[in-house]
Amino acid sequence: MAGRGKHRRPRTNPLTRGIVAVGTGGAALTLPLLGATHASAEPQSAPAAQSVPQAAKPSKSLTYTVTKGDSLARIADKYDVRGGWKQLYKDNRAAVGDNPKLIHPGLKLKVKTTKSVAPKKTATQSSAPAKPAAKPAGGVAQATQASAKTYADNLDGWIRESLDIMAQQGIPGSYDGIYRNIMRESSGNPQAINNWDSNAAAGTPSKGLLQVIDPTFAAYHVPGTSFDPYDPVANITAACNYAADRYGSIDNVNGPY
Repeated sequence: MAGRGKHRRPRTNPLTRGIVAVGTGGAALTLPLLGATHASAEPQSAPAAQSVPQAAKPSKSLTYTVTKGDSLARIADKYDVRGGWKQLYKDNRAAVGDNPKLIHPGLKLKVKTTKSVAPKKTATQSSAPAKPAAKPAGGVAQATQASAKTYADNLDGWIRESLDIMAQQGIPGSYDGIYRNIMRESSGNPQAINNWDSNAAAGTPSKGLLQVIDPTFAAYHVPGTSFDPYDPVANITAACNYAADRYGSIDNVNGPY
């Protein structure tokens, strides 16, 4: 996406991916030794303890967001991933790409950890009666949100989260308009980057779901979103902000912009 004038020429080459350097590392699984038991003709005051094999720790899945300085080896070690960084890479190859040494901050990884994950704390109930909710003028009780709204970590969730932020900021756009342009620009790959067109030749390649160049992303960045152009929600929201300023809405964009 260009900051001024026409966005760029239609692309004819596939998009490549780019990501932050990683190290190597792995975790080895040590099997417990089995102790032999012995029988005795004479009764004993206490039975001899028997060594029993320990069951392998079950894995739990979680979503990890890559930060600056991360590597697959460091993440695998942090979460005791069975199989180490190689298994972590295997589980996330579609998102990481062909080079496991390149991962970008903001990249979402599915991590199978053997560490126990503490459950979320819940508010303790008090024996004292709850205070009634304060009422504004007119006598209507204000509704309080029980929990923060959550979104799926996929294209559908990214679009819906962006739409909620856009509604708060007064930025027009619809789900269909965003989805249509994403599929044309990046096929839904948040790590997509164009390294061949005129923008790339000028040193500002188009990035992310809606292929935004860095100057445009900085100019139309929406408060409350990440400053990483590869972040799906930040990329969509900034692109829609730009499209609203230039075309009235992302819904009015039907080609390179």
